[in-house]
Amino acid sequence: MVNRSIRMNLQWGSPAPCIRAVRVAHKRLDSDDQPPAKCARLSSEAGDSNTQGLLGTSPGSPVSPVPPSPSATHQGPSRIGPFLLLPLADRESVHSAMNTDTGDELLCKVFDMWVYQEKIRAYGILPAHKNVVGIRDIILGECKAYVFLDKDFGDMHTLVKSCRRLDEEHACRLFRQVALAVAHCHQAGIVLGDLKLRKFVFTDEKRTQVRLESLEDCRVLEDPNNDSMSDTHGCPAYVSPEILSGSAPYSGKMADMWSLGVMLYTMLVGRYPFHDPDPATLFSKIRRGQCCLPEGLSPKAKCLLQSLLRKEPCERLTAAELLAHPWFHQPPSSQEGVPGEQEVSSAEQMVPSFDVEEEDDLFC
Repeated sequence: MVNRSIRMNLQWGSPAPCIRAVRVAHKRLDSDDQPPAKCARLSSEAGDSNTQGLLGTSPGSPVSPVPPSPSATHQGPSRIGPFLLLPLADRESVHSAMNTDTGDELLCKVFDMWVYQEKIRAYGILPAHKNVVGIRDIILGECKAYVFLDKDFGDMHTLVKSCRRLDEEHACRLFRQVALAVAHCHQAGIVLGDLKLRKFVFTDEKRTQVRLESLEDCRVLEDPNNDSMSDTHGCPAYVSPEILSGSAPYSGKMADMWSLGVMLYTMLVGRYPFHDPDPATLFSKIRRGQCCLPEGLSPKAKCLLQSLLRKEPCERLTAAELLAHPWFHQPPSSQEGVPGEQEVSSAEQMVPSFDVEEEDDLFC
């Protein structure tokens, strides 16, 4: 069936983006697509006795790839405007897209029409930045909006899992780009929330350049100076102690900084700083905020981790302070080795990849 849609070529970054609308014909995809997957949502009540009920389903959990649905398995390529779309089996509502006019390869995210404007709101507010993905094109169908983004070459979670851990020089190069992206968002009044390694992808095949892969789940602050919030959306392995305490409101920016600490620890050590197959035990460990730092880490790396993984939010580094930390500015030759084998057993060196189904909700 051919129907009419609106194509919008958007140029973000100016106060009033120029929008050019044209009519295009396409094969309808609306009946095949599903809403984007979300990570597990934590209840606002975080007592140990209730922790088994805090976790919802987590179809996007990277530790146990979700098998494609029967419809996705048999769905072939579709066309919308100049784009040929092919669903990605491991990413719900995301398609590989090729522009048949130019040969460009992109990604296409599909949203319901009634939510897509809110989903892409932050893209129009945030000034362009090399470490944050930007929208390349939008096509509006009858029931769905098709948002086109730059193609990526895998995410950081997959890299860490395959390497088991990164040496400090390598981790420093990648994590600095992560910190630049977060600092840019915070400066523009955007709290990211649900920060995790999987949210950062590579822009090149050599996997040296990193960018934040989406802004759909972020929070745009009405007052840039007030980041108080009570939302508890997030991945349990990365969630901060104040969110689990249930004493809302909390600082969204400082919760982001805690998540950055979890990311850096995982990159350097090869396992999450807080992990346990039992949700109640996991949350108890996070609330205590005490984790072991292997002796093999350099003093500056330890200092940085301790400055991010602070139980009290007000004691953590801000994004701007993070970028000024000496760990980013020391010569590569002065960085000491990776965590010592005597400190981290071989069973703990990998990002957890549990087999128990219930644990798939914990590690995103």
